[in-house]
Amino acid sequence: MHRVAVVAVPPATTFDLSIPELVLGETSIDGAPGYRVRICTVRPGPVATNGSLAITVPHGLEAVDDADTVIVTGTGARDDIDPRILAVLRRSAAAGKRIASICTGAFVLAEAGLLDGRRATTYWAKSEEFSRRFPAVDLRPDVLYVEDGNILTSAGLSAGIDLCLHLVRTDYGAAIANSAARLMVAAPVRPGGQAQFIRTPLPPEAGTSLAATRSWALGRLHEPLTRAALANHARTSIRTLTRKFHAETGLSPLQWLLHQRVIRAQELLETTDLPMEQVARLSGLATTDSLRQHLSRRTGLTPSAYRAAFTQHPGRTSYRTGDVSNSR
Repeated sequence: MHRVAVVAVPPATTFDLSIPELVLGETSIDGAPGYRVRICTVRPGPVATNGSLAITVPHGLEAVDDADTVIVTGTGARDDIDPRILAVLRRSAAAGKRIASICTGAFVLAEAGLLDGRRATTYWAKSEEFSRRFPAVDLRPDVLYVEDGNILTSAGLSAGIDLCLHLVRTDYGAAIANSAARLMVAAPVRPGGQAQFIRTPLPPEAGTSLAATRSWALGRLHEPLTRAALANHARTSIRTLTRKFHAETGLSPLQWLLHQRVIRAQELLETTDLPMEQVARLSGLATTDSLRQHLSRRTGLTPSAYRAAFTQHPGRTSYRTGDVSNSR
């Protein structure tokens, strides 16, 4: 079982603090918990929050020493961060542990010196303050989350869910992460480079939204879909299609298609023993070379190494187009 310590830094953001336990704590592997999540702080007991809720944290910082992953959640703390928290984070980084932050938890990692020279992000509304305080950090203010070595940072609120689902995908594969997302009624996959916020209001789901077209495309990833085909289904021009895709997903139509095809390939590698040629064809990546290129870029693993690491149901061979549920 993967051990996770969630560090509450007062005044803590209560929503952020709940995210790791809600996502990771509900992740199940063959009926057994995938993670043991413990929330901790300097002194166990009541912890100040930045809202009206009162919370009690059960564990001290010794939980960090016992953890594989350490997550610092949002906080209003700046110059008054307890030095014991900074010290335990530095020890964890030196030990090679995976360290992550949600929202303004990035301020704590930066104060500990863990983000100097690294790419990172935080809640977009705090990005100017962050850049002034920590000029040595390569801040990416417009993305959902950033992974730089063993350090991960995310934007605010719901981006913390995306970050935690990314951790599940990294540890247990796309099929398990998608199951966790469905349990939460969350979007299973939002790439870290997607925009934090939409500058224009989203259209309603009925009528002018592209939700129906995206659903239609997900059932046909194995087909040679083009922008023209998507625009034809949406009954709009390619220019309007591209604009709406950016507004609703933060990605271009072709970027979105490629992302979904790689996720489909991951699921096929995890849940079937189909030959690589069929995995490439059924996911819409067409060739084994394309499958290898895009999967390696996304995960750092070749298709065979990925299958060896994340196989969920050895021996399963049957597959029909549309079997893999991947609705977004």
